[in-house]
Amino acid sequence: MGQMRKLPIGIQTFEEIRKEDYLYVDKTDMVYQIANIGKPYFLSRPRRFGKSLLISTFEAYFQGRKDLFRGLAIEKLETKWEECPVLHLDLNARKYETAADLVAMLNQYLEKWEQKYGTEKQDRSPEERFAYVIEQACIQTGKQTVVLVDEYDKPLLQAILNESLLDEYRRILKAFYGVLKSSDRYLRFVFLTGVTKFAQVSVFSDLNQLNDISMDYAYNTLCGITKTELIETFTPEIETLAKHLELPLEALVSRLEQQYDGYHFCEDTSVGLFNPFSVLNVFQKMKLGNFWFQTGTPIYLVDLLKQSDYDLRLLVNGVEQRLLHSPNIVRR
Repeated sequence: MGQMRKLPIGIQTFEEIRKEDYLYVDKTDMVYQIANIGKPYFLSRPRRFGKSLLISTFEAYFQGRKDLFRGLAIEKLETKWEECPVLHLDLNARKYETAADLVAMLNQYLEKWEQKYGTEKQDRSPEERFAYVIEQACIQTGKQTVVLVDEYDKPLLQAILNESLLDEYRRILKAFYGVLKSSDRYLRFVFLTGVTKFAQVSVFSDLNQLNDISMDYAYNTLCGITKTELIETFTPEIETLAKHLELPLEALVSRLEQQYDGYHFCEDTSVGLFNPFSVLNVFQKMKLGNFWFQTGTPIYLVDLLKQSDYDLRLLVNGVEQRLLHSPNIVRR
């Protein structure tokens, strides 16, 4: 068996992937397009689908890191490579059991940004401090500010069965994210990701100009791996795995499709997407396992189902009937 190439399992930093020569499925043409045709975006995707890597890619792009994009599609599209101030907030790194935990996480990021752009509002509420940092970053650098928020809904999902705590989280985050509307003049780009999109009347009611691209045709392949990308990027790994499993190449690709393809993020496309976390683990572990289910299962959904009286057999039967009677669903 030949030496396997470096697979970025668990690595969500674009800089590390590029500097350490990990395999990378090039999505930078879409990154360039999104960054240059609009400003406030929202993208919903399941866990383990590359949202954090996407946010990290935007961060490197707006930092003007041309060196990291050498050889990628965006290299032929971008000519200026301007550096902007970037405020990157990742809410995925903590367990939120109280409102104080959420405020502490926001304060942790605010303190880091204030060390660079000024502490004059340090005794104010998180949303007031956030607005001030955005404004000062723009004024001090002469460039509009970029705000990137990864897993904006993590605190909300952890409190989904605790109504009073959920309302408190909503109140805090509504005020915090609402700053992004009032600070529009100072903002170059805003991108938020999450697993769900809570109703406009809650968290995003003050940020109603968000462009939700979660189900847009143009960006349905922004996260995940298409069959074409799988073959173009991972041919040596596919060949090695086929030999290990004693399968013809076409048969192995078909097996991979049956088990890991099937995610669709647009109603008007037949392009299925492979879960990247599963694909990488298949090639490293040399077996066809249920990798996403083991680590990416949405616990909040499981909790809601446990609390309800819904009979899951109705859901399974409904899916089976739809598969049988819909002419638009490809059967495998």
